[in-house]
Amino acid sequence: MSHHLSGPNLRSPRGDARLDLTDVFAFPAADAPGRTVLIMDVNPYAPTRAAEFHPDAVYRINIDNDGDDRADVAYSFTFAGSRTGGQTVTVHRATGAAAQKHEPTGEVVFADVPVAFGDAPDVADAGDRRLSVGLRSDPFFADLEGILNDFTWTGKDAMAEANVFGIALEVPDADLGPDPVIGVWARVSLYQDGQLVSVDRGAHPSLTAYFNAEEVKDAYNAGEPADDWDTYREPWTAVLQHTGDYTTAAATETLKLVLPDILRYDRSRPAAYPNGRTLSDDVTSARLAMVSGGRITSDHIPPHTDLLPTFPHLGHPHPTP
Repeated sequence: MSHHLSGPNLRSPRGDARLDLTDVFAFPAADAPGRTVLIMDVNPYAPTRAAEFHPDAVYRINIDNDGDDRADVAYSFTFAGSRTGGQTVTVHRATGAAAQKHEPTGEVVFADVPVAFGDAPDVADAGDRRLSVGLRSDPFFADLEGILNDFTWTGKDAMAEANVFGIALEVPDADLGPDPVIGVWARVSLYQDGQLVSVDRGAHPSLTAYFNAEEVKDAYNAGEPADDWDTYREPWTAVLQHTGDYTTAAATETLKLVLPDILRYDRSRPAAYPNGRTLSDDVTSARLAMVSGGRITSDHIPPHTDLLPTFPHLGHPHPTP
């Protein structure tokens, strides 16, 4: 189910939903040529299991712009205050070697911007960048009940009434590097005993759900994409051989799409997963076809219709039960 429940102990009632990365998106701005929209969503239970972003966490969007699977540009989002007192977000932009560290370093491009937990999004402008952070509807769509019930489809979208905490950033293309091809992934880290620990990371949807056993999830979340191919090619090949009857050669070729776990986006071409990802891309069907070796091609759930035509694009939050 995308990255939902990929974070630390999210299946446990004691798990912290604020630290769970749900989805990553990258696509061109609708009303501003020459700009890119980057979105990371967290907290699949919003707002019932958490009323605010974690004040001790660092939420980050990483950009690789030279093809070495390491961050060259990084936007870090940190939060202060509380919902009752009004939570705010500060955004750092790091480049070069600083972008490969998980700490929030570099230039402050937004400072103390209010987080919107109501219906209407707050949009902040800083030069040629735009930011909107807060409670939004979950754009992910899937028949999760059908997937868990041996692909017996129910026609029910499990996320039809769900919300997330959304972080939407619009930046000029020049911010991300001169080459039109970039790689995008997100990470959530938490300060624990004075150390910043990576607790969730990813880019391509549903990888942890299909490929990672529970006992390796924490190691995966702590890892770096640059190490993914060497670490996960063999165990993930075994998964594809089991679920889709792949040959070793075919599995190796297929895994090149998702390993390393970086979403490639050629900005000179239209965005459509796996070239970037828009909010309406049917990634569930794409992953089903992949893991089944083409035997299952769709879960028959359409995209959500509440998406906004302009920034921040994420729909208004659904009423809380």
